[in-house]
Formats: sequence, structure tokens, C-alpha cells
Amino acid sequence: MTSSNRVPVRRLAGAFLLLAALAAPAAAQTPDSVQAAATAPATAPAALSLEEALNLAGAASEQVGIARAGVQRARGDQQRARSELFPQLTGTASYVRTLASQFGGFADDEEVDPVEPPAPASCSRFTANPALPIGERVDSLESSVGCLSAFNPFAAFEDLPFGRTNQYSFGLQASQTLFAGGRVRGQTRIAGAGRRRAELELTSQQAQLVLDVTQAYYDAALSDRLLGIAEATLSQAERTLQNTTLARRVGNAPEFDQLRAQVARDNQRPVVIQRRAQRDIAYLRLKQLLNLPLERPLALTTSLGDTVGVQAAPQPVSVPAKLVAEGAADTAVAARAGVRQAEAGLEASEGQLAVARSQLYPQLTLSSSYARLAYPEDGIPGWNDFVNDWTVTVGIRWPLFTGGRIAGERTAARAGVEEARLRLQQTRELAALDARNAAAQLEAADALWAASTGTVEQATRAYDIAEVRYREGISTQTELSDSRILLQQALANRAQAARDLQVARVRIALLRDLPLGGASQSFAQQAAASAAAAAAAAGTLQSAPPAPQQGGASPTLNANLGGAR
Repeated sequence: MTSSNRVPVRRLAGAFLLLAALAAPAAAQTPDSVQAAATAPATAPAALSLEEALNLAGAASEQVGIARAGVQRARGDQQRARSELFPQLTGTASYVRTLASQFGGFADDEEVDPVEPPAPASCSRFTANPALPIGERVDSLESSVGCLSAFNPFAAFEDLPFGRTNQYSFGLQASQTLFAGGRVRGQTRIAGAGRRRAELELTSQQAQLVLDVTQAYYDAALSDRLLGIAEATLSQAERTLQNTTLARRVGNAPEFDQLRAQVARDNQRPVVIQRRAQRDIAYLRLKQLLNLPLERPLALTTSLGDTVGVQAAPQPVSVPAKLVAEGAADTAVAARAGVRQAEAGLEASEGQLAVARSQLYPQLTLSSSYARLAYPEDGIPGWNDFVNDWTVTVGIRWPLFTGGRIAGERTAARAGVEEARLRLQQTRELAALDARNAAAQLEAADALWAASTGTVEQATRAYDIAEVRYREGISTQTELSDSRILLQQALANRAQAARDLQVARVRIALLRDLPLGGASQSFAQQAAASAAAAAAAAGTLQSAPPAPQQGGASPTLNANLGGAR
């Protein structure tokens, strides 16, 4: 096994290290827990950690299975291409039973003659001798003619296989290509490049699966968190309505405040309904990736890490040091899987050109055929009935005129090489842009996470104070409503920042093996989504449409967060 063939194995091992680091320490995965997640009763939520989800997805992914089958096919093509470098040996065995033969007529003609003259006792060559008497010369002539009529010049052909009833043949045929003008070498290069591309595709699909499952898992966790925030906001609005109603009854609050509190409570209910629907959709997506029954409830045990105090602010999961040391977090252009696939494609195109050029040269082959033949009259032949037939052939094949076919194939092959070279250059440029995009996403997510630190605690404290002030009658309901909206926005931003940072770190760790642009989102799209979410949280948007998504920010935040106003 070459070093290039060991690289996907190391990357796969590194990916599994990443999976283990993403899971919460309390949710250690065991084979029993994975089995329980797949066989738990439909009525009870099945506990599922991120590590368990990744293990389940690895066996359930159709894309990974297709890529693995592609690797097997590429290995078979490579083995078939290399086979022409070695001698080809074929064994043959046959039995022929002749029912009617064109040579049977000759045997019938011989049987028609009822009387066959006996052969002379002795034969001598006739020599004309005028000195002998006429009688002796006539006797000598008749004796010579009798010898000629008794002698069968074709008697040696009676043992030939023509028209024989039974024919047995056992043989070996061997051939070896001595010179093919570079055709075999070109085919070997094509097959080798195809195998490398297939192995890189398998690694890319495995990395993409890790990212997709991680993203889907955190999307579901984020939807849970946003639903909890919406329900908590609804509970706060309910409590405000109760306090306002009580104050109205004792004459401390006007009817306007009661109506406003009721409208705020009623406006929050559609937000809860929408959040619940988005949560269900996120869970369905996760179940679809894991091939779990869609009706089975799940309980996610790996949290986003945003629900902590100021003094113990958690850091999102980090990439294992060993994974980074092995180069899985490498953002170099030459290390990207897409670039290496394009390089393999260029090599395959050059192999096609070598195959096309090989047709200009003669092809020299050496072949040999050895056979044991037998033609018994009846039954199975004995060993002495077989005769040998052994030939050795050296053949040369050289196309002299093909009507322009070879020239056309060479032109097409040269165009393929040029196209592959340009695609490689294009892929390198896209890889450089994609790496900068992923780094910018990680930097922005890290900054948003840092900016959200402490904001939730401050907003919570501000709302508690506003609620006490309103209950004591020293502030207005407008102040309380504004505090509630700011708290809701701070909680949502904190949860969104945790989710984005988790996904951005996973993406940058797997960037080398990820497909180009397959799961990246432009920074402008993320900024637009964040702006829409902030506007919705502030109450300026009643229902913000989802921004275009390519796997970056979660669409669950693009909804009305300001219904409490």
C-alpha cells in the first residue's frame, strides 16, 4: 500500500476523533446506547448524543455507500488495466461428435467397389527393353500396372481428423504483449488516477457526512432552544397580563395597559407555534440523515453550551490537537480534496493522450498454442491416442490507413488535457476562495460568541428589575415590554452564536476533505441572515423570510422574535 492510499485512512481516523470530541462528556457513547437509540420504543424519547448520531449516520449514509462502491469499481478497473503487463494464459478443452461429414462420400465410393484385385506378390519397376521377347515385355508391363492399382497414394491421409466421428482436444494458449507504443502504460495511468479520485471522493463524502450530521444536530438543538425561549417569553407575557389584570381590578392600571398586555400575550402564541413547527422540521431532517423512523421522538443530550452563568462561560468544542497535527485542519490549496481530484483528472487526461498516440506505433505480440488431440473411432481415447500440436507465433500489427480516426482521437485527447489543466487552475482558485470564506466564517462566529458573553445575564437582570418596577407601579408597560424583547433577542443571539461557532469549527477542521463549496456560505449571506434576525428580534419585522441557506446559519432564526411587543 502506498503512502497516498494511507492518507484517507488517517483522515478517517481523525474524523472519528473529531466526532468523539464533539460529544458531551456526560453522554459517553457505548454500543448499548447506540442500539438503544435505534430500538427504543416509539412512545419514549430516545436519548441521542452527537457522537451516537455520527456513528448511526456512518452506517446509514447512501452517499458514503455509493462512494465506497465507486472505490471498489476503480480498484477493479486498475487491476484490469495492469493485467496487460503480464502474460495471458488460457486453458481449453473440447469434445466434438460428428453426426454427418462432407468427407463421408469418399468412404462410400470406396465401399461401392465389390471386388478389389489382390496385390501382386512382388512388384518391380517396368523398364522397356527392346531386346526382350515381346511376351516378357508384356508380362513386365502388366505386373507394374497391377502394383500401381494396388498402391493407394492417399493411404497416409486416413489418420487425418477430417470427418472423424470423435474428436478430443486439450490445449493451452499463452500470449504476451511485447510492445504496444505506450498504450498499456497510458491505460494504467488512467486507472490509477481513477482510483485516487474515487478514494478522495469517499473521503470527501465521509467528511461531508460529519459536517451535515453535526449541522443538523445543532440545528435541532437550536430549534429546541429557540422554542424554549419563545415559550419562556409567552410565560412572561402571561405573567404580565395577570399582574395587569389584577392591577386593573383594584384600580391601579388603566384598561389600555390591560389590553396592551393581552395583545402582547396573543402575539407571542403564533411565535411559539412557528418555533414548534421549525423544531419538528429540524428533527425530521436529523432523523432522515440517520435513517431513523420519522415518528420516533428524540431527546438530544449534547447541548449548545449557551445556558451558563457569566463566571463559567463555556467554550465551544475545540478540534483535537492530533487531528490538526495530521493536517485535517489544513487550509492550504494544494491539500484540498477537490484540487487533488482535479490533479488526478489531469493525469487521466494525459493517459488518454498517451493511448491515442500509441496507435501510431506497431504493436508486437508473442503467442504460443499447445494442444493434445485425439480422434478415436469409439469410446474414450487412451493416452497413446493423443498427438501433439504446438505453435509459437510472433505477430505485428500496424495501422497503415484509418481514414483520419487516429488523428481525430489525438486531437480530442489533446483538448481533454488542456481542459483538465484549466479545470485544475479553476479549482485551485475556488479552493483559495473557499478557505478564506471558511476562515472568515469562523472568525465572525468567534466574534459573535465573544460579543454575546454576559449579554444574557445583563438582559435577564434588566428584565427582572423592569418587572419589579412595573409591579410596584414605578414604570410603564412599555419599559417592561422593551426589556422582554431585549432579553428574548439576547437569548436567541447567544444560542445562534453557539450553534454557528460549533459548526464553523467543525467545518474548518474538515476543510481539507470537504467538497469545494458544498457546505459553505458566503459571509454576505450570513450577515444578511443575522441582520434579518436582529431586526425581527427588535420587532421591526413581523415575519422575516428565510435567507438563502447553503449550510451556514440556521434558518430557524429567520422568524418573528418580536411578537411580544
